[in-house]
Amino acid sequence: MTESIRRSGEYEYGTPQGDAHQGAYAPQGTYAPQGTYAQQHSYSAPVNPEWPPLPQEPPTVAAAPAPEPKKRPRGPVALLAAVAIVAAAVGGGTAYAFQELAGKDTVASAGSSTTVVPSSKKGDVAAIAAAVSPSVVEVNATLAGGSSTGSGVVVTSNGEIVTNNHVVSGASSVKVRTSDGKSYTADIVGTDSSKDLALIKLRGASGLKPAALGDSGSVQVGDSVIAIGSPEGLTGTVTSGIVSALDRDVTVSTDEGQGQDQGQGRGQWPFEFGGREFNGDTGSSTTTYKAIQTDASLNPGNSGGALIDAGGHVVGINSAMYSSGSQASSSSDAGSIGLGFAIPIDTVKSDLAKLRAGSGS
Repeated sequence: MTESIRRSGEYEYGTPQGDAHQGAYAPQGTYAPQGTYAQQHSYSAPVNPEWPPLPQEPPTVAAAPAPEPKKRPRGPVALLAAVAIVAAAVGGGTAYAFQELAGKDTVASAGSSTTVVPSSKKGDVAAIAAAVSPSVVEVNATLAGGSSTGSGVVVTSNGEIVTNNHVVSGASSVKVRTSDGKSYTADIVGTDSSKDLALIKLRGASGLKPAALGDSGSVQVGDSVIAIGSPEGLTGTVTSGIVSALDRDVTVSTDEGQGQDQGQGRGQWPFEFGGREFNGDTGSSTTTYKAIQTDASLNPGNSGGALIDAGGHVVGINSAMYSSGSQASSSSDAGSIGLGFAIPIDTVKSDLAKLRAGSGS
């Protein structure tokens, strides 16, 4: 009987002769190509159907290419996206700043968090006056029967000014003088007689210093305040006092020509309070608004100027004041007796968009 001689590395399955364990031999030194386990050991898979198949290596699957990293937007889009996030976190005050970065010349700063004077100078009248005076202007309106002198607050660097409606109502022309002595012609953009507010725009102005509009909702009775305006045409006059009361119902006239002899130094804008009329007849057409009462000295020409808190933020627009000598023949008897009123700055901010559109609500 013939026996098969098995040599190391030569036995190969796949060509059985009689017995499934018998097969052909490969010459010594012959090796299968690199590959599977069976190939690496120089034998092929068994052909006997009763034998279990040898384990197969899973097919190689090419790895999916890694997705390219998303490119971050650059330039103004990225900047505005970042500002929008900050605006959402900080609140309405910074939204104004966001609009200005977007290319709209709007109120540059708002909110009590805006730093106007250093914390060490809070309440320092001199420091506050130096910081805010450049944001307050003198307004002179030419009327059919005379003139009207008042004040205004700069809200944008390109010359948007908030003032009282009664300062410019019925004016044929408006001139504005800034704190540095420059004179501009102004156009009336929009008025709101129901709130005694007006928005005017200087022609050819740029680089002005906008005021920091604060939060009148946080004002409390007894808070220190400063008034800046142009009483009797004395530009940049500063007075100080406290908040005497809040939410005073002040009634003013909406008729053109009422009380517009402020430039003569003998009259003031007439208003009603507690059922009584002050500074003259308010006329048949009136409106009532909630006002901040202050004992800071206000006189003819302060109308439309700024009422400022201890941090340098504008919290009101001065609008009405009582003078015991307003009906006297001589202005020497006239003067402030510590009874003045200001339109809360929150009312101004809520009305600003409509004023820009040409009218208030």
